[in-house]
Amino acid sequence: MPNQQLNLSAFLPYQLSIASNAVSDRIARQYQVRFGLKIPEWRLMAVLGQGTAMTQRDLVHATRMDKVTVSRASAALTDRGLVSRAASERDGRSHLLALTDAGQSLYEEIAPVALAMERELLACLSPDERTQLSSLLARLREAADQST
Repeated sequence: MPNQQLNLSAFLPYQLSIASNAVSDRIARQYQVRFGLKIPEWRLMAVLGQGTAMTQRDLVHATRMDKVTVSRASAALTDRGLVSRAASERDGRSHLLALTDAGQSLYEEIAPVALAMERELLACLSPDERTQLSSLLARLREAADQST
């Protein structure tokens, strides 16, 4: 088999990573400056803001962040009084995390900012392209999940 050259700039995982980093970096500046949050902390708040208490294991699965990142983010949010921890009745070794009233208030302040940034970023795409992008990303996630 001939030696195949990898063209990094055309390599899908690289393109997705670069696009994700560019979007995350832009949004991270807003979250940090305006709300004092890092991206992993906001991701946990966004998931918990949907109203369901979750264990750290659940959050790892929901956010696709590693255990250490979720642990650090949840500790930072707990220290700031934005997230509460309660022993899980289902598993005594784990804790359920939920937004506190202060966390819910901050979530309600950030969510409109996040949605506005999303609209701003997606403005370069037509409505059909947005729908197609969402569908394509979902299919790529499914394909990646099936190959693991």
